[in-house]
Amino acid sequence: MSKEYLTVRDIIGPLLLMEDVEDVTYGELAQITLGDGSVRQGRVLEVHRNRAIVQVFEGTTGISPQSTKVRFLGRGQEIAVSHDILGRIFDGSGRPVDGGPEIIPDKRLNINGQPMNPYARDYPNEFIQTGISTIDLLNPLVRGQKLPIFSASGLAHSRLAAQVARQATVLKSGEKFAVIFAAMGITFEEANYFIEDFRRTGAIERAVLFINLANHPPIERIAVPRIALTVAEYLAYDLEMQVLVILTDMTNYCEALREISTAREEVPGRRGYPGYMYTDLASIYERAGRIKGKPGSVTQVPILAMPDDDITHPIPDLTGYITEGQIVASRDLHRKGIFPPIAVERSLSRLMGQGIGPGRTREDHRAVSDQLYAAYAEGRDLRGLVAIVGKEALSDRDRKFLDFADAFEDRFVRQDKNEDRTIEQTLDLGWELLSGLPVDSLTKIDRKFIEKYHPTLKKK
Repeated sequence: MSKEYLTVRDIIGPLLLMEDVEDVTYGELAQITLGDGSVRQGRVLEVHRNRAIVQVFEGTTGISPQSTKVRFLGRGQEIAVSHDILGRIFDGSGRPVDGGPEIIPDKRLNINGQPMNPYARDYPNEFIQTGISTIDLLNPLVRGQKLPIFSASGLAHSRLAAQVARQATVLKSGEKFAVIFAAMGITFEEANYFIEDFRRTGAIERAVLFINLANHPPIERIAVPRIALTVAEYLAYDLEMQVLVILTDMTNYCEALREISTAREEVPGRRGYPGYMYTDLASIYERAGRIKGKPGSVTQVPILAMPDDDITHPIPDLTGYITEGQIVASRDLHRKGIFPPIAVERSLSRLMGQGIGPGRTREDHRAVSDQLYAAYAEGRDLRGLVAIVGKEALSDRDRKFLDFADAFEDRFVRQDKNEDRTIEQTLDLGWELLSGLPVDSLTKIDRKFIEKYHPTLKKK
C-alpha cells in the first residue's frame, strides 16, 4: 500500500504545493481525499527534492491544507480501451457520460503515448474525402496528415467540425474508418449540438466523443487531446482502422495551459503564454501519422479560433509551424452568409500532391485546382478595379472573370451543412464553373483534360 501524506502546505489556483514527499515522479497520478471523505484525482506537475506540485483535475475548491490526504499511485494517467469504445461519449477525464457502462478494457494505456520512431514513420498519402469541396479539391486532407482549421470568434467552426466528423471517409472499399471527436472548453449548448448531430445522422456508431465543458476545470482540458489521441492510436495500430481526430478548440486548450503556467509563477513568453507552448503543441500534433507495416493511420484536424482574427497570434503561428498547411476561415464570406466560409486564397495543404491524382482521386485534380485558384484570384483582383472605374469599363473577358469569382463563392464554396459532395461531383462542379471562361484562358489545364472533361468540348 502506498504512503499517504498530510503535508499540503499551500494551494495556488488548481495546484497543491506539497512537502516531505518521497519517491514521487513527474506525471504520477495522485488520489486526494478531502476532510469530508470525498475523493479527487490529481497529477504530479513538478518535483524538486522532497517537494511536489500536484494539479487537481476537479479543481481545489473546498480543499483544506490541514485535513487533505494525498496518496501517490505510482502510475501515470491511463485510459481503458477496447473495441466497445466506439459509439460512446465521455467527459474530459475519460468517464462515460452517455448513461452506458464503464468500458471493460482490452488494455489500459498511458495517455502520453509512446514516442514514434522517426524511421518507422510512413509518408502520409491517400485521400480522405470530407464531402466539402473547398477542402477536397483545393486543400485535400491526406491520410496521416495534420491539417488545422484556423477560424475566428463568431464563425461557424462548430458546424464545420461536425460536418467534417460526420462526412469524412476513405475511398478504398473495406477500409475501417473511425472519428475521434475531442471538444475542449465548449458551452453546454455546443456540446448538445455535437451530440445530437452525431446521434441524428448515425455518425455516433463509428465515433468516440470526449466533451470538456467551459465550466469544467482547466486542468481537465490539458488531458483531453492526449486521451483522444491515445484512443486513436489504439484503434489505428491495434485494430487497423483509419482514424480521424478532430480537436476543437485548441485555443481553449492553450488558454488552460497559460492559466496553469501562471499559477506555477513561470516566466511568461509571447503574450503571456508559457515558453514551452511550441513543444507542448508538438507533443500533440506529432502523434498524427502512419507506421510502416501497419495498415492503420491517425489523421488530425485541430480547430482553433484565432484571437482578434490574428493569424500571427502565438497559437495559430506555432500551430502553422508544426502542421502541414492550414484551412483558413473568412469573416468576409461569413458576412455574405456563405457556409463554410473558407478563404481558399489563404488556405494550403502541403501534402496535396501525395493524396491526389490517378488511383486516388482523378487525373485532372491538380490541373482543375490550379485553374480554379488562378481564375478566382483574377476575379477578386478585378473587384478592386470595379470599385474604382466601374464594371462598365471592363472588357468582356474581365467581366467573365468577375462573374466567375461570384459564382465560385456562391456555388462552389457555399454548401449546405448536410451536403456531402463526392470528389467526382466536386470536380465536375469545378469544370462547370470553368466552362463560363474563354477556353484559351484555361492555361493551367492540359488540352487532353479539356477535351475529356470540359462540359461543352469533351468528346462524346
